[in-house]
Amino acid sequence: MLEQIERTIYKVAIYIRLSKEDVDRGYDESESIKNQRTLLTQYVENLGWNYKLIDIYIDQGFTGTNFNRPGFQRMIKDINLKKINMVITKDLSRLGRDYIETGEYIEKWFPEKNVRYVSVTDGIDTFANNNGNNDIAPFKSILNDMYSKDLSKKIRTALHTMQKEGKWVGGKTALGYMKDSNNKNKLIICEPEAKIVKIIFDMAISRKFNYHDKRLPK
Repeated sequence: MLEQIERTIYKVAIYIRLSKEDVDRGYDESESIKNQRTLLTQYVENLGWNYKLIDIYIDQGFTGTNFNRPGFQRMIKDINLKKINMVITKDLSRLGRDYIETGEYIEKWFPEKNVRYVSVTDGIDTFANNNGNNDIAPFKSILNDMYSKDLSKKIRTALHTMQKEGKWVGGKTALGYMKDSNNKNKLIICEPEAKIVKIIFDMAISRKFNYHDKRLPK
């Protein structure tokens, strides 16, 4: 009679995130969606037979300070449905940059759901005993949070400086203007629209507005 051996099967979720801020600041190519996927799928394959990759959850263009991301929320739903009991990210900042909410997931929510969390490049493994990297995870979360806030402050400062210099930093332009094709921070007059604007102002000045005015485009 064969002795029955208890084996743990980990149902793995890979979580990948790349924010707009990462792209804007000229991110390291290793942080790209493609390379995160390659690194993490290879990592899971090397873990062995009792680790099964269930799904890959991706959020592109979402900041780490906001946890209301579609890919992340889909992963949380699958954890609640018990489809997942292990989450792997490239590093802690991919999970999130808000140190309070990141800590809430790592220190409280994941353990309550009996979910193992691994941050590959940080060496964090919440199911590994006597792992010193687990002890410094809160400090790394604080640094990630500080980095995000510092980056946000720098972006706001840069935008304000450009505004003071008369440069365009908005999205959609006002009627009568368009972005210079050679300089996105410069507005030039859009002649067809400008004619309409002039007609509207003329009518406003004369206090007469006629929707059937022949000068207005139909």
